[in-house]
Amino acid sequence: MLGRVSLQLPACLLVHRLQSVLNAAARLIYHLRPHDHITDALATLHWLRVPVRVQYKIAVLTYKVLNDSAPRYLGPLVAVADLPGRRALRSASTNRLVIPPIKLSTVGSRAFPVAAAQVLNGLPSHRHHCRLSGVN
Repeated sequence: MLGRVSLQLPACLLVHRLQSVLNAAARLIYHLRPHDHITDALATLHWLRVPVRVQYKIAVLTYKVLNDSAPRYLGPLVAVADLPGRRALRSASTNRLVIPPIKLSTVGSRAFPVAAAQVLNGLPSHRHHCRLSGVN
């Protein structure tokens, strides 16, 4: 029953609830009152805020896919923009990912192929020079 309810809630509400749980855990660990600031406690625990943690997890999983250390079924979901055999472009060495077209505006941008490309392409250019092997 809980699974059905959580799937019907908007993503922003789920993120807010999860952040509230993390804040409550930090308050419990450090014996903070409800109106004390929580930012320092989260930083001391090395806990990221939920939206940043989601982006971090997507970036790590994308890096693993690009370096063949993730499950094989995720490989076809991520496409590199500068594949061998294409015309040489100025952006050929940027390791940018192709952002697939979105069919559903409600959940399409949260799909792994779209989110992975957006997160990785949003990184600074000096972070894109990772070893790429066998990505189709």
